[in-house]
Amino acid sequence: MNQLEILRFALRGLAANKLRSALTTLGILIGVAAVILLVAVGEGSSQSIQQNIQRLGSNTLTISPSFSGGGGGPGGGQGSAGPRTQARQLTVQDAKALTELSSIKSVSPVVTSNAAAAVHEGASHSIAQLVGTYPSYFEAMNKPVTSGTYFVNDDVRAARKVMVIGRTVAEALFGQTDPVGRSVSVSGVPFTVVGVLKESGSSGMQDGDDLAIAPLPAVQQSLTGFGSLGSIVVQATSATATETAQAEVTTVLNQRHGITSATDADYRILNQATLQETVSAATGTFTVLLGAVAAISLLVGGIGITNIMLVTVTERTREIGIRKAIGAPRSAILGQFLLEATLLSLVGGLSGVLIAFVGTRFTIAGIEPVLVPSSVVLALGVSVGIGLFFGSYPANRAAKLRPIQALRHE
Repeated sequence: MNQLEILRFALRGLAANKLRSALTTLGILIGVAAVILLVAVGEGSSQSIQQNIQRLGSNTLTISPSFSGGGGGPGGGQGSAGPRTQARQLTVQDAKALTELSSIKSVSPVVTSNAAAAVHEGASHSIAQLVGTYPSYFEAMNKPVTSGTYFVNDDVRAARKVMVIGRTVAEALFGQTDPVGRSVSVSGVPFTVVGVLKESGSSGMQDGDDLAIAPLPAVQQSLTGFGSLGSIVVQATSATATETAQAEVTTVLNQRHGITSATDADYRILNQATLQETVSAATGTFTVLLGAVAAISLLVGGIGITNIMLVTVTERTREIGIRKAIGAPRSAILGQFLLEATLLSLVGGLSGVLIAFVGTRFTIAGIEPVLVPSSVVLALGVSVGIGLFFGSYPANRAAKLRPIQALRHE
């Protein structure tokens, strides 16, 4: 009996009970589709987070106040437990001191006013975040404009009431009208819109386009007062100089704030490059975990194949006896039932790949899945392996049947 005849017998056996075969492949289909889809969701989530971090640039450092005595150290870690005291304020003088460092390209002091009420000709909107800073902030935080322009250093020195607004603010206050050159009253203070930022999208629950950026002195005079800074954004000269810049910033701030131990630091530095590496490792582990959970359904599908093939062998015992009695070799019986199990898993695997491919075209839980080719190959390979592994026992059982016993089976 040649291989073609064995294949023909296997196909005939599967076609004899189409519903049973279809339900058996369903388990493999669900398992393969689940593995590919969940890995795609994990990869999509990872890429989305990394893109959000990359928008800030790998050479950007963000300095924010912390607490001394058990607060976060200069690297953002947690120090030893101890009495917590209010942090010394970050000031414009701190920012100016950092501009003297050779590894620093720009320094942008930042103050923030949340939920600032803005009004334009009867239309009102509460701006989620009004930022007061320097022009260098736009490059450091990757905030390009789509219309109009940025404010400049002369606007900062003169404390001019000008601002660049996000897409959400522009649509809420101006609708389809071009806002550039028009006036907006923010908490009763008139500001002139000079530019509109490029749409950046949402990040979690926060709308990244619901913001406005204005010169630091103008925001301090009108809204926040001349107190401490909310943060200082530092841009290193290059990505490779980031670690050097962080070390130099730490030295300068420690001297200015009288800090002698990292555990007593009253500020913390967020390094975007380090954050990206940490997030990449975490999301990678998350993706592997998702794939492992989905792989359990593949195991269940394999057990289903074993169960169905055992039933099939039992039902066709007399047929096996007749074929052996007329000269069918053991290898032909073994090959037929092993091929039936493999075909079931292969059809289920291919169907699962197709379903998963269609599924990645849709947004799942707010995440756009990214198909990982290696997951497709792995899932399909595992599905075929499952057919061979879980089908081997029923196939061996059928091949070992003695003809006389098989013919007597009722």
